[in-house]
Amino acid sequence: MARTAVKSKTAPKAGRTRSAGSVNGAHAAANRAGAIRPNAAAIERTKKLIRDNKIQIVDLKFNDLPGLWQHFSITPKPLLDTADLNSSIWVDGIGFDGSSIRGFQKINESDMILIPDPTTAVVDPVCEVPTLSVLCDIYDPLTRKPYSRDPRYIAKKAEEYLKTTGIADTVYFGPEAEFFLFNDIRFDQTENSGYYFVDSVEGEWNTGRDEKPNLGYKPRYKEGYFPVPPHDSLQDIRSKIILKMIETGIDVEVHHHEVATGGQCEIDMRFDKLTKMADSLLMYKYIIKNVARQNNMVATFMPKPLFNDNGSGMHCHQSLWKEGKPLFYDAKGYGLISQLAKWYIGGLIKHGPALMAFCAPTTNSYKRLVPGFEAPVNLVYSQRNRSAACRIPVYTANPKSKRVEFRPPDAAANPYLAFSALMMAGLDGIQNRIDPGQPVDEDLFEMSPEKLAKIPTVPASLEGALNALEKDHDFLLKGGVFTKDVIDVWIEYKRTKEVDALRLRPHPWEFYLYFDA
Repeated sequence: MARTAVKSKTAPKAGRTRSAGSVNGAHAAANRAGAIRPNAAAIERTKKLIRDNKIQIVDLKFNDLPGLWQHFSITPKPLLDTADLNSSIWVDGIGFDGSSIRGFQKINESDMILIPDPTTAVVDPVCEVPTLSVLCDIYDPLTRKPYSRDPRYIAKKAEEYLKTTGIADTVYFGPEAEFFLFNDIRFDQTENSGYYFVDSVEGEWNTGRDEKPNLGYKPRYKEGYFPVPPHDSLQDIRSKIILKMIETGIDVEVHHHEVATGGQCEIDMRFDKLTKMADSLLMYKYIIKNVARQNNMVATFMPKPLFNDNGSGMHCHQSLWKEGKPLFYDAKGYGLISQLAKWYIGGLIKHGPALMAFCAPTTNSYKRLVPGFEAPVNLVYSQRNRSAACRIPVYTANPKSKRVEFRPPDAAANPYLAFSALMMAGLDGIQNRIDPGQPVDEDLFEMSPEKLAKIPTVPASLEGALNALEKDHDFLLKGGVFTKDVIDVWIEYKRTKEVDALRLRPHPWEFYLYFDA
C-alpha cells in the first residue's frame, strides 16, 4: 500500500507503490522550481468531480510498453489537498516499482513516479464504488524528467515534433477497432498438452447444438455484416457499451456487428488528436471488457481468434491539419487528395514493413494478415478499394473529411506507439517527397500472380516485422520521438517473450500433420 516513508532497508516487494517522498527526497526543491507545472484549472475541475460525484476512490492508470493499462487506487484526499500545488501529488507524484512493469526498468533502478494528469479525470464508468479514473505520466524520480519508455510520453513528443516541422500543427486519428464477444474461452499449455476453445451462442458452428432450445439465427461464416436482430444478438450489449463510453466523454459515431460469425463487433469513435485518441482507445477497450464481463461474456481484441473466418483489425484513419485547415484535400487530385497526402502515403508504404512491428505487434496478427479475408497485405493505395493497405474513403467531398486509412493495424497494438509511428512515417514521406506510385483500383485478391508479384507486401510474420524495424527505424528517431533504447527494448521483448516463446511450443495442428511420421 502507499505510505509516506520507507524505513526498511530491504527492497520493496514487486508491485509495491510508495509516496513520492520516499524516492524523491532532495529533489522536492526541483519540483517547486517548476520542473513539473501543475494545471490549476484542470485540478479544480477534478476536485469538483470528486465532490459532485461523492468519489470514494481514485484509480491511477498508466500504460505498460506492450499496451495494457496498469493501475492502483488511492483515496481522494491527496488530490484534494492542494493548498500548495507545488508540494502536492500533482507535482511530487506517487512512487511505484518500475521493474514489475513489462518493458520498463531493471530491478536495480526500479523506483519510478506517476504524475496524475488532471485533464484526463473522469468518473470511472464500470466501478461499483464511486471511483475517479485519472491517467498518469511516468517520470524518473532522480532526473525529474519524463520516462523515455512511457508510451504516452512518446505520443506527446510526436505531436510536438509535428509542430516543429512546419508541415502541420495537428494530426488526427480515427481508429476502427474490431473485437469479439464470446460466451466461453478456455486455453492451456503444459509440457505435454496444449489447446484452446472459444464459443459463442451465435457461432455458426452451433447450428446443430442442443441448446434446449436452439433458436437458430446464427450468422453464417463471413455473413455477420450486418443483419438486424435476432441474427445480431449483441445489439443491446453494444448499446450499453457506447452509453458507458459517452459518460466518459468519448464521442461515439456508430456501432454494429462485423463480418465474422461468433460475435464480431465494431464501435467507431469520432477522430481526435493523437494522444487524446490513444487515451480514448484504452478507455474504449477497458469499458468493452468490463461491460462484457458484467453481462457474463468476454471481449477480446486478439486479431485472429477463429480459424477460417475474418479476424479483427484496427483501420487507422489519419489526416494533417494546419491553422484549422485540412491539408489532405485537393479538388483536382486523385480521390480528392492533395500532393501532400500522396507523399504521406508514400511514407506509409515505404516504411510499411517496419511499421508492422508496432501496428500488428503479435504473432497472432499475421494469422489475420493473409489474402482473402479483407485484411490488406499489399502496400499500395487506392480510393474505395478495401484490398489496398492505404485506402482513400470517398463517402463525401467535404475537405474536412479527406483522410488516409491505413488498414493493416490491429487493436493488439499499443495505440500511443502505433499512432506515433504512423505519423512519423507519413511525415518522412512528406519531407522526402516519397512517390507512392500509381494507385491500384482493381481487386488485389483477384489480380494475376504476375502482377501481384510486383506489389510490395507487409511481412508474413512478427519476426519479419521486427527484422524490418531493426533495419528501418531512423525515421522514428527524428525529433527524439522514439529513442534507440525504446526500439531496442521493443525488439528484444517481442523476440524473446513472443516469437521465441511460440516457436518453442508444439502446435495442436502439428499433431494432425506429423504424429504418424
